[in-house]
Amino acid sequence: MIVDDNPTNLELLGEMLQLQQYAVRSLTTGRAALNAALREPPDLILLDINMPEMNGYEVCERVKANPQLSGIPVIFISALDATEDKVKGFRSGGVDYISKPIRFEEVQARVETHLKLRRAQQAEHDLLEKTLSGAVGTLWELVEFTSPALAVRSRVIREIVLRATKQMASADPWQYDLAARLCLVGCMALPEEVFEKAYSGGELTPDEDRMFRAHPETGAHLLSNIPRLEVVAEMIRRQQHPESEPSTIKQINQGAYMLHLALELDQRVYRGIAPQSALAQLRMSDRFDPRLLDALHDYSPKQSEFEVQRLPIRKLHTGMVLNEDIRSLDGNLIILRGGTALTRTWIERLENFEKVRGVQETASVRIPMQLAIGKSAQAAQGFSRA
Repeated sequence: MIVDDNPTNLELLGEMLQLQQYAVRSLTTGRAALNAALREPPDLILLDINMPEMNGYEVCERVKANPQLSGIPVIFISALDATEDKVKGFRSGGVDYISKPIRFEEVQARVETHLKLRRAQQAEHDLLEKTLSGAVGTLWELVEFTSPALAVRSRVIREIVLRATKQMASADPWQYDLAARLCLVGCMALPEEVFEKAYSGGELTPDEDRMFRAHPETGAHLLSNIPRLEVVAEMIRRQQHPESEPSTIKQINQGAYMLHLALELDQRVYRGIAPQSALAQLRMSDRFDPRLLDALHDYSPKQSEFEVQRLPIRKLHTGMVLNEDIRSLDGNLIILRGGTALTRTWIERLENFEKVRGVQETASVRIPMQLAIGKSAQAAQGFSRA
């Protein structure tokens, strides 16, 4: 993207770059450039300084302040060549400075250099994203593998938090999403009966109470070792008492309060209280942000539609949910508990046990309607081909 209020400069520089096979967008005002960049972010911006309405320094500052655009390199091209002008350009976020009159060989070399750097940064970013996604995916599969009950509650908490972040248009929603998804990961260290008793409001012994209250610290410790999840870990650490240890980072405070509210709401609904009655109870307390409660005013847990079938073990698929425990052939060992959402790992576990110890031949499963419809469509398509 080239931004200059002089049409002659735009045409000359645009033609030069197009000869080198670059796709060029030319704009004459900073405001138009910002709007165009938001619609379709460029890989690099060449920016004049002396322009009416909004000068180049201000345009660059706005680019760098916007999360969608901040990674785009900005090269200033200007007749202002005093040292203080160049320093001001770098302070506003520019990565390079070319003085007019321009020499195309210089422009070409600097454009090529900064595009290479940009591509290298994007490749590193993509690698980090894949690494982070893989680490989180592995943790989530571990939660499902260890305790289906934890996985079910985590999905509901995530649904509540996602609804709140959407209604409030929160920044960095991915952090709140991950915090909600993994807020109970520390409960993997608890005996299942302790988690069930605590979550359902049962009376805990002093030791059981200490165990349950320690799970946020355990979860935060697990996540703090993963790069870029430090903020998420702190949200989880503070989820039980967000007001007692406020952070200087706004997202941590907001995320901790969201988790606290989501957990309190889900626990009440889990204990049999209607969602609207549970919200009314929470409104009576001064511990919860009224804006978050307003964002959840019409909350109701999703009611998934299932088709119940009894299938041979070899025909089980990911996404199905067990209706009952699956036991070994002698009936003494529970291999998978009812309520487990089947994943590739669970199915592999079943196949391995079937080879070594033998398992019951069929299983009662709940099949999500979308999955059931998809399987029926595939079967019908295969039949028509035959």
